[in-house]
Amino acid sequence: MVSADAIRTVVGIMGNFTALTLALSPVKTFVRIWKKGSVEQYSPVPYLATLFNCMAWVLYGLPMVHPHSILLVTINSTGVFIELSFIILFLIYASDKKQRLKVLLVLLLELVFMVLLAFLVIKLAQTYSTRSLIVGLVCVLGNIVMYASPLSVMKLVITTKSVEYMPFLLSLFTFLNSVAWFTYAQLRFDIILTIPNGLGLLLGSAQLLLYATYYKNTKRLMAEGKAGQLCLTEVVSDIDETKKAGSTHQNG
Repeated sequence: MVSADAIRTVVGIMGNFTALTLALSPVKTFVRIWKKGSVEQYSPVPYLATLFNCMAWVLYGLPMVHPHSILLVTINSTGVFIELSFIILFLIYASDKKQRLKVLLVLLLELVFMVLLAFLVIKLAQTYSTRSLIVGLVCVLGNIVMYASPLSVMKLVITTKSVEYMPFLLSLFTFLNSVAWFTYAQLRFDIILTIPNGLGLLLGSAQLLLYATYYKNTKRLMAEGKAGQLCLTEVVSDIDETKKAGSTHQNG
């Protein structure tokens, strides 16, 4: 008979896969940003929130804080590297200096907070359970912030009735990642993992529901926008040709 620990390990590996895919899901978005040379209306909040969340879980999974949690350390260390890469790209292509400064400030605050937390917990908390509880509460907060960060984007979707700036893959893998880690937490009950991933399930489901609701309308709006741009281009071209013809007539 397969043991609960073996099942938990398999689910944890699945969680690593979904979490890695979740971390990489904005690649398409950043390719678009790179091609256009602009961040447009994309928000940096989800990437800053995810970075904070990954750093907190790396600390939680360290042997001196919460032993036997190597699967948490491996995936979240990778997540830290990926999210930092995205944030650097965002800073490069953000045209608004105030926005760039805000992102840098938040990034600095996150790094300072994590260094202080690690130092104080390891030095002052004497037992694994105390360290796990303190860092675990920060992880719960980080997860809640990460999963709630798309709320601003969800508001934009409802206002504009368009999902253009809510990447589908990010929403899909937020949902799948929450399913995997929520299941993982139930196999050897861990309240620290259960709370944020239960919330992630709800928010991920809400994002997918919004996507299903406004997907067709988004296609229509984008088609109308392209048609409008084409008409404007044709009008400008006609005006230029008229001016050229008038200039030629006057010269003649």
